[in-house]
Amino acid sequence: MNKIIQTVKKIKYKLQNSLNGTGNTIFPLNPELPLPEGVSEAELRDYLKSVLVADAPAQEMANYCDQDFRRFVYTYGLVQNLSGKCLELGANPYFTTLLLKTFTQLELVLANYFGSHIKENIVQEVNYKDFYTGKTCPLKLKSFHFNIETEKFPFKDGEFDVVLFCEIIEHLLIDPVAVIQEIKRVLKQNGVLILTTPNVSRLENVSKMIAGDNIYDPYSGYGYYGRHNREYNKHELYLLLNYMGFTIDSMFTADVHKNHANHYCSVAQLKPFLKHRELDLGQYIFVRAINQQKAGTKKPAFLYRSYPEDQLE
Repeated sequence: MNKIIQTVKKIKYKLQNSLNGTGNTIFPLNPELPLPEGVSEAELRDYLKSVLVADAPAQEMANYCDQDFRRFVYTYGLVQNLSGKCLELGANPYFTTLLLKTFTQLELVLANYFGSHIKENIVQEVNYKDFYTGKTCPLKLKSFHFNIETEKFPFKDGEFDVVLFCEIIEHLLIDPVAVIQEIKRVLKQNGVLILTTPNVSRLENVSKMIAGDNIYDPYSGYGYYGRHNREYNKHELYLLLNYMGFTIDSMFTADVHKNHANHYCSVAQLKPFLKHRELDLGQYIFVRAINQQKAGTKKPAFLYRSYPEDQLE
């Protein structure tokens, strides 16, 4: 009887381990977090969870921080040794902003877009606990306010050493090439672009399709910019950035949230078919690219259709 109980316990343990830790146990989807020197994960999480935008629901902010904490830290890792003037597009709700402000030498310039009803640049009040003193600090953050798809960026050519373009490209509706062209314009030669975005080829999406589930983003109560209008995989981002004259310096995928792939089908059974793509299956893509070459003058045909033939290549 004891042997039977022990066998049942082992099966339960293996099953639970498989369900809760797919990325860790079968595919390498959780690279080590690039924490600031001498800072623990718990300390950093507590620091970021103290960030609160005025008038924002405190519990919603805390939940968002918990959910996306790993994404903020992986993004930090791509810039931790950089310096100079940095444009952070889509800075609100400022978790990455405070992370970079505290643990890098970057001079931050912020940009946001909250809708066409706002005609001027904005100031938002943010409260947070100073990482070193623990004291609550009020901070007024100024942002340039503009729509990156329809307006020219209000910055000079070559003004920035670094541009953060994080969790934005998947929301674009019109012309990602035009947006990246503007980023390229304000970025110095050999400047650094940091791009992060959900990975359409993530393991969960593979499992969903096999199970017959839809992988597309639902319609959003926040309007057409509130949903993911077009997601990418690593290869597409490589092709797009290469076309725009960027050299990939670093690119990887990683899980950020709990991985639910096993809820849709057995990931263990998928392993023989996906092993050769194991580094491509994380929930998010993280890219550091260098602005080194001239961009193409048309639109890459893999990403556009129904344009005149002479506008595509």
